[in-house]
Amino acid sequence: MISRIKGTNDIIEDSRIWEWLEGKLKNVALNFGFIETRTPIFEATELFNRSVGNETDIVQKEMYTFEDKGNRSITLRPEGTAPVMRAFIENNLLSKGLPQKLFYYGPMFRYERPQAGRMRQFHQFGVELIGSPLPIADAMTILLAIEMLKAIGLDKFKLKINSTGDEKCRPNYVEALKAYYKPFFNDLCDDCRVRYDRNVLRLLDCKKDAKYAENAPKITDYLCHDCKVHFDKLRKYLDEMEIEYEVDPSIVRGLDYYTRTVFEFKYPSLGAQDAIGGGGRYDRLIEELGGPKIPSIGFAFGIERLILALEEEGKLPKAEDLDVYIVSIDEDQRIEALKVASALSRYFKVDVDVMGRNVKGQFSYASKENARYTVVIGEEEIRTGLYTLKNMKTGEQSKVRLSEMIKEINGAK
Repeated sequence: MISRIKGTNDIIEDSRIWEWLEGKLKNVALNFGFIETRTPIFEATELFNRSVGNETDIVQKEMYTFEDKGNRSITLRPEGTAPVMRAFIENNLLSKGLPQKLFYYGPMFRYERPQAGRMRQFHQFGVELIGSPLPIADAMTILLAIEMLKAIGLDKFKLKINSTGDEKCRPNYVEALKAYYKPFFNDLCDDCRVRYDRNVLRLLDCKKDAKYAENAPKITDYLCHDCKVHFDKLRKYLDEMEIEYEVDPSIVRGLDYYTRTVFEFKYPSLGAQDAIGGGGRYDRLIEELGGPKIPSIGFAFGIERLILALEEEGKLPKAEDLDVYIVSIDEDQRIEALKVASALSRYFKVDVDVMGRNVKGQFSYASKENARYTVVIGEEEIRTGLYTLKNMKTGEQSKVRLSEMIKEINGAK
């Protein structure tokens, strides 16, 4: 037997949960004026080298990169923002005016150690608000994320925010951070010793060396005037909207393109892997990818993490019961059963026997599938146009025409 690749999952019985979740998130995005964009699942490797950053763990360790038959370096997308920004530039969406409000949904790929909520093929729902440098855009983006979490029934999350500064003030903070960590260098984990020179901010969110991060300099103490004003205004917006949050200086996010605002949504009951989503501002990304200088902000939720959180709260949607199961007496009545199924399927969830079961077997199957009603198709039903409709919960039966059947089932819903 050929098995699925490690770090991937077959989504079969739970597909209804995924469809429900995707629908809820999309509805909120659409109601806020966002439109969907769909980008390829593979891109030129250079896109992620330039956007995510050559020195990040994603580029160094986690990307699925290969050479295609044209000797081009291709990478399965490890995240969704860079492809959307590439699409924004390539399709000249700037000509349509700003802001551009886009969302995406689909699989991402990273070579990581599989664990709860973290797979090598995972799925994200993300939002990008392109064009505004103002803190109200940050507040709106965070509000949108919160409305999505509320829409799916999650309410035990914690919002953590931070500012990572910009090209003016971040260099001073990087030097202060290096000076702080230098005495501990030999005690750091292998990854952090590499990150010390390549991306020292990542030391702040290392689980292994968390004890050192507790007393590390705080980037909020090094913000320039403009970054501080921006962050203060964001906090004012959140306070005015009565959105609870915590300023957490260790929130730096793992991608190089973030500037100023960053945020994460935590779900503490999930344990060590408690981040269910996050994002931030990336004001230089479009310019770094060859486009004009356009500020942007966005976020993404991990679908697998959201499902774990819903399961933790006991809020996964229940499977919808079958509305109508159509029982056919013998071979001659099966075509009539299909005709009735076709008519009822415009209004209800229906099923019909395709296994050649006897009448008793069909009723047993209808009970197993929690059918609310059964409709019996026999010679008399075909001749008179009156079908036997049975309420499977009460046992009540009646003879009704197809048009009346629709009204009766609808009335019982």
